[in-house]
Amino acid sequence: MDDFGNVTIDPYCTGKPPLAIDIILNLDVFGIVLYAVLTVMALISVLVYMEEAVYIYKKIPGPKKTAIMWVNGAAPLIGTTACLGMWIPRSTMFTDFTAATYFAIVIHMFLVMMIEECGGDEGFLKQCGKNRLKISTGPCCCCCLCLPYVGISRRTLFLLKAGTFQFAFFRMVFTILSILLWTNDNFDTANLSITSAAIWINPFVGILTIISLWPVAMMFNQTRGLLSSKKIIPKFVLYQLVLILSQLQSAIINILAMGGNIACAPPFSSQARGSFMNQQLLIMEMFIVTLVSRIFYRRRYEELGAVDEHEEDNMDNAKIQLKEDGAQWA
Repeated sequence: MDDFGNVTIDPYCTGKPPLAIDIILNLDVFGIVLYAVLTVMALISVLVYMEEAVYIYKKIPGPKKTAIMWVNGAAPLIGTTACLGMWIPRSTMFTDFTAATYFAIVIHMFLVMMIEECGGDEGFLKQCGKNRLKISTGPCCCCCLCLPYVGISRRTLFLLKAGTFQFAFFRMVFTILSILLWTNDNFDTANLSITSAAIWINPFVGILTIISLWPVAMMFNQTRGLLSSKKIIPKFVLYQLVLILSQLQSAIINILAMGGNIACAPPFSSQARGSFMNQQLLIMEMFIVTLVSRIFYRRRYEELGAVDEHEEDNMDNAKIQLKEDGAQWA
């Protein structure tokens, strides 16, 4: 408040995020160490994923390889985009869009990975075709216990895939649309007025997200017993953890920042500081998730129900012995 009783607002608290050069010039010793450690974490995450990708590419055949590499790349990519946004604050909107679009594809690929772990469409129908699918699961219908079970068929499998693919497709469409509107000053994540494009696009994206998570939950409930030997439960937990940290955590921090609950700290405005805090957290969190994911994804993969080589030799020897005994009795 000035001498005349008027409320003055620090321009740093409402202005644009700082330039990268401004951050570099204002770093103290603690800031240099912090930026260096977080950057190294992001680089290690990328290197760990590259090593895993080479192993998976060489050891795993077919479409299963593609799905596993997409799913396993979620944490390193989100950590990398967060690191880029930390160094270049004015690129935050683009790095967030990149991470969100990639994870939309990961949701679809996680469903595909579970199906491929069962042996593809044919293998899944052979293993689960006689069962019935429980649709009263989260996040859409977890409270609707009266919903009936549905039969598992090719049509059911198509609808499950369509439920996740629609989000991967429309998330990309809305990302491109948001960038085009931003170039025309019609899109601003901080502007939540009725005339802003963000207030209309974000609810649609939220609805599509919930719809896409539903088929994955149904498929997981159907296959978690069948795929227990494939470590599907810890993989699903890691997938859910990345979802919560990259989507829910970011949304909560952004809402707090837009409400002024996160104090500005020049040269960061309130919203820019909120994004900065979220990026730091994401780099550390995705680094840990990447290391844990390596335990469950970098391993020897075998087809579901595969017979051990020695066991197969024993069965062949038993068959030969039975034939010889039959010939002697004849």
